[in-house]
Amino acid sequence: QVQLLESGGGSVQAGGSLRLSCAASGYTYSVTCMGWFRQAPGKEREGVASIDIDGDIRYVDSVKGRFTISKNNAGNTLYLQMNSLKPEDSALYYCAATRSAAGSWCLPSPRIFHYWGQGTQVTVSS
Repeated sequence: QVQLLESGGGSVQAGGSLRLSCAASGYTYSVTCMGWFRQAPGKEREGVASIDIDGDIRYVDSVKGRFTISKNNAGNTLYLQMNSLKPEDSALYYCAATRSAAGSWCLPSPRIFHYWGQGTQVTVSS
């Protein structure tokens, strides 16, 4: 099992920045792909970014150039640096991990992830 705990959410004005963190524990040595997702009220959960064990990164178009996903060398902490935030970025942000996807299969798609955190709220005001 892998446990995930997000932190760093909060309220900011449009144009501001936040940095989310996700601490992973448990059988983290077996994790091959991690990602950030978000879900706004009344909407489906959507992918934001993913990073695989070798550091290959993918972003969804809506956050390219504004968000940066990264992880520490040990691979047990995931980050999401969010700059130039917009009101439409407001959502509950989740960290996720999987042991069954890597390389080109490590995509910010909710269906490939098996372990999820509880989420951290990000609110961007105009």
